[in-house]
Amino acid sequence: MSGLVFPGSRPHGCNSSLSIYNLWHTRTPCKRGISTMSSVAVLTQESFNEHRSGLLPEQVKCIGAEDEDSLPTYKDAFPPLPEKPLPEGVQETGNAWTTKIKPLKSSVITQVFHVPLEERKYKDMNQFGEGDQAKVCLDIMHKTGAHLELSMAKDQGLSIMVSGKHDAVMKARKEIVSRLQTQASATVAIPKEHHRFVIGKSGEKLQELELKTATKIQIPRPEDPSNLIKISGTKEGLEKAKHEILLISAEQDKRAVERMNIEKVYHPFITGAYNKLVGEWMQETGARINVPPPSVNKTEIVITGEKEQVALAMAKIKKIYEEKKKNATTIAVEVKKSQHKYVIGPKGNTLQEILDRTGVSVEIPPLDSSSETVILRGEPDRLGQALTEVYAKVNKLVFLSPACFIRLLCVYQQVHIEFTEGEDKITLEGPTKDVQIVQGQIEAVVTDLVSRMDYTEISVDPKFHRHLIGKGGANINRIKEQHKVSVRIPPDNEKSNLIRIEGDPQGVQEAKKELLELASRMENERTKDMIIEQRFHRAIIGQKGEKIKEVRDKFPEVIINFPDPTQKSDIVQLRGPRTEVEKCTKFMQKMVAEMVENSFSVSVPIFKQFHKNIIGKGGANIKKIREETNTKIDLPAENSNSEMIVITGKKANCEAAKNRVLAIQKELANITEVEVSIPSKLHNSLIGSKGRFVRSIMEECGGVHIHFPTEGSGIDAVIIRGPAEEVEKAKKQLLYLAEEKQIKSHTVELRAKPEYHKFLIGKGGGNIRKVRDNTGARILFPTADDKDQELITVIGTEEAVAEAQKELEALIKSLDNVVEDFMIVDPKHHRFFVARRGQVLRDIADEYGGVLVSFPRTGSQSDKVTLKGAKDCLEAAKKRMLEMIEDLDAQVIMECVIPQKFHRSIMGPKGSRIQQITKDHNVQIKFPDRDEQQADAPVQENGEANGEVKEPADPLVPKKCDVIVLSGRKERCEAAVEALKALVPLTIAVEVPFELHRYIIGQKGSGIRKMMDEFEVNIQVPAHELQSDIISVTGLASHLDRAKEGLLERVKELQAEQEDRALRSFKLTITVDPKYHPKIIGRKGAIITQIRNEHEVNIQFPEKNDENQDQITITGYEQNAVAARDAIQAIVHELEEMISEDITLDSRVHARIIGARGKGIRKIMDEFKVDVRFPQSGAADPNLVTVTGRPERVDEAIDHLLNLEEEYMGDMVENEAKMAYMKPSGSTASSMEEPRGPSKGFVVREAPWAIGNEKAPDMSSSEEFPSFGAPVTNARSSPWGPKRF
Repeated sequence: MSGLVFPGSRPHGCNSSLSIYNLWHTRTPCKRGISTMSSVAVLTQESFNEHRSGLLPEQVKCIGAEDEDSLPTYKDAFPPLPEKPLPEGVQETGNAWTTKIKPLKSSVITQVFHVPLEERKYKDMNQFGEGDQAKVCLDIMHKTGAHLELSMAKDQGLSIMVSGKHDAVMKARKEIVSRLQTQASATVAIPKEHHRFVIGKSGEKLQELELKTATKIQIPRPEDPSNLIKISGTKEGLEKAKHEILLISAEQDKRAVERMNIEKVYHPFITGAYNKLVGEWMQETGARINVPPPSVNKTEIVITGEKEQVALAMAKIKKIYEEKKKNATTIAVEVKKSQHKYVIGPKGNTLQEILDRTGVSVEIPPLDSSSETVILRGEPDRLGQALTEVYAKVNKLVFLSPACFIRLLCVYQQVHIEFTEGEDKITLEGPTKDVQIVQGQIEAVVTDLVSRMDYTEISVDPKFHRHLIGKGGANINRIKEQHKVSVRIPPDNEKSNLIRIEGDPQGVQEAKKELLELASRMENERTKDMIIEQRFHRAIIGQKGEKIKEVRDKFPEVIINFPDPTQKSDIVQLRGPRTEVEKCTKFMQKMVAEMVENSFSVSVPIFKQFHKNIIGKGGANIKKIREETNTKIDLPAENSNSEMIVITGKKANCEAAKNRVLAIQKELANITEVEVSIPSKLHNSLIGSKGRFVRSIMEECGGVHIHFPTEGSGIDAVIIRGPAEEVEKAKKQLLYLAEEKQIKSHTVELRAKPEYHKFLIGKGGGNIRKVRDNTGARILFPTADDKDQELITVIGTEEAVAEAQKELEALIKSLDNVVEDFMIVDPKHHRFFVARRGQVLRDIADEYGGVLVSFPRTGSQSDKVTLKGAKDCLEAAKKRMLEMIEDLDAQVIMECVIPQKFHRSIMGPKGSRIQQITKDHNVQIKFPDRDEQQADAPVQENGEANGEVKEPADPLVPKKCDVIVLSGRKERCEAAVEALKALVPLTIAVEVPFELHRYIIGQKGSGIRKMMDEFEVNIQVPAHELQSDIISVTGLASHLDRAKEGLLERVKELQAEQEDRALRSFKLTITVDPKYHPKIIGRKGAIITQIRNEHEVNIQFPEKNDENQDQITITGYEQNAVAARDAIQAIVHELEEMISEDITLDSRVHARIIGARGKGIRKIMDEFKVDVRFPQSGAADPNLVTVTGRPERVDEAIDHLLNLEEEYMGDMVENEAKMAYMKPSGSTASSMEEPRGPSKGFVVREAPWAIGNEKAPDMSSSEEFPSFGAPVTNARSSPWGPKRF
């Protein structure tokens, strides 16, 4: 019989119903005689009887479909989180909470903006990188958070590189354009009604336009009749903004928006099945048609696009609507609410399928409605077919037969088919004729399946199911395709560990084998959390993830997850095979320990002039110190005033590096340290405002370091460190000034233009020293950091200050007396002075009080050069220029012949050597072009080539490619030639035993590279097949001897290491019963590691497959190996004396004795020096506990454990008594109230626990909902997962 009941009809008799989808529905008898199908999860046969027995007689009545349907579903009561729909063909994994994490992209971008010279706001070339322009850039960086870097292009344009997040870069660009570029303005006229499209929603479009074009766009207010939009910005930005605004307007001119109100019931005919029809219309017309989805109760259809497209789309929609309104009719059928889901189908696919096949729309009442009426709407001749489709969906049942893998669709409505769970039996009920037909079909299918199919079931822990499925079903889909099988993995809510495989017999066996291997591998997997301070995370990951990649390559099976930097978490998670995770943990712990040890830092003050000596040629010195001390050494930038060198690494290594650096300074400058006693009350006056006074003393005395104690400390000692002579000089000055301060001190301030300061100071401080010596006063000039650059301070006694003031004022007055003069300079020398954008002239102006020197225009034959400035400065500048001209006139050109193959070596890295010679000897050096033909020239026989006869080259005439040309004064050129020849490398041979060559080279060439860098030579090791002992060393003559000594010293070290290696290779084997091996190794290898470290030996235990399982091998120095053997034998002797004793402890107290994470039991074992073993889950005697150790210790530990058991059991009895007192008995409760059945409670349909014969959780059960502190009994598995207490 069909389970569908129409209004007005009632079948006679009470027919049994069938269970579908693994017995989700149960057969329910009914007093009224109506057969009902229940989908209420809690009403199994047993729970129904319990429920019925608790009702009052007058309450016992038939629970019909209306009562069931009025209950909310589990999804209604507890709605799930929204899920992203899976693409077709991808198997859904069991975990609905899993979402795919999108890969993160870098949020930092870099853009370069160019400001042409003519559009620059600040065009002062002398203030590049400073002044107002620099302030503006700093302000932009502060406002936007972007990073700006400025550079000057050849055309005097400004290039600005901006880095940061996208929004910050766009904002910075807008600020740059508005504040560093000259602005222009323009207007653009568009219709007033288009203004809102330029503004956009909440002004977003306007903001985007302004950022995109770097302009300011002003749109008139709505009440303003003007249609003009004003734009201000750069020329390029104006054009872009105008173009964008006109594009928006033009687009709106073409577009139209139309809205049609069409009844909701006709929407499916307009969209078509699967939205095919509306999609075709949009493609055909080009218009966009927005039809509200079925879940949205709106009738308005919106069409947008160009006017012609919109009109065409509207005509099509109107035609369909009128046609369906005229011809369509409806039919209503009653379908039980619980079966509506079969009509709708997954994601509404069944409704679309019926619409596609029949052209009929099926209207289902909403979920919150109690109506069961389903309406079919369409052409009259199609309604019958659609109704049949609906009936088929309602009555279509999918059956599972565990024995025969049957998947059948029964289309015979009069036949009832029931599959018996757990039995190989199928029951058919119905008319005899129909039953026979269905029986024949089922038997045919069964025979076919048995003949060519096989199946198997494997047991896998549910926690591994999602890993078997893989990301997006990748693993399971691969297995299915590869072996041509069907694999059913139960969903999480079933809590089943059975996986079913069906298909070809061979494929089933192969798939089974592969799945079991995967499961076995995962059972050996574990997850471990490591606590690593967040400050080390970046160092462990490394630049661009290089370091962590090395760790992952070393342990490829381990997944390492670092927390998000924003979480401020120290937990790093490792997951993978147990042994690999342990190895990786130890490796990373070692890395972190090294980082902690290497994070010590010390700052060393070193005179700025010696920093280059610390670095050494090509960084040789600093590199050597870094490598030998294994430290990181950071020097301040060249343009920084800081003298501090920061050394980072292990404390001992930092101290060693510090001593090395200080030794270099001491060797170079004979550094001494002196302590001077000056009353602490005078310290502030000696330091001066912002340290000006003490800084002037340090500068005057060759940059000595003067260290005053902390203010308020009361210490009088002042430390002076520097070259011996300069320290003594500074000491005298400090003592003299301190004495003078105590007696009398006077201060005067003078003002002079900053460009005069250099001239007043004089070359090497000669002028100012003369004034100081004559008067005895101190004269302080402003530093680059001082705001007032014109202020000069004079300090001393009143008479000395007055005299110095008089002299300085006279000098300043003479400098203010600007005169103009000229001198004759041969035009051939003009280029020298104006080259490199007049760099020589700028240097003269800086040095001589801002003297302006003007040369005649290029192309003019005039030799008259004009000078303008203070008289004294002008004369000094004139004298300097004459010296330069004299040098130019005395210039000679000299040639130096050196074979071309040595040129690269002579130049040095980035031409550093040749630059040094040019600077030292004040000459110009030009190297010849490289002769490329030399290497490619064909071999000529008898001087013939291409039929021509060439005369042989004269060996006495040097080749052009070998000639280096020098220009300058003769004596300087000669000295430079000697310096060049001294740089020509030589080659010597050093004899090194062949077997040591690979150690000389080192791992990946590191050893030989280190020696070449250290000695600045090239070392050539012969090829392996030559078996030669000769190593060639090439370099400068001054470096070769040192390199040879270093190489021979390394040979001695290697030979000593070989001898030591032979001594360390002594092996000793001892026999120990394998049962003692774990005890010798200790927890996490603690005991064996201690023996290894203490005796410096390697101890090897036998492998699992080794024949000699009782042999332990010790390798190391003979005496150390013997000592390690004795230590192991002592442990074995102690273990042999131990005993094991079993005691009975109630299993309910085991958890309390063990404690959180085993802390309690570890404490007991450490205290009594015993080993305590608790039974595994499923053991025959769950109360049996084994204690192992020395006899007296075992007895003490057993007494302690029994005492604990007695104490904990007393607590449990007391808790149970309290619980019984707090929870009244059923008889007492019933005496206080009228007798009635148990409350039905809160019931929902289609709940996850409704699978199989599970009951709903009982809220009154202490097993389902235990109280805190109450004893826990072993309960059956729950649909909510394993209980954790």
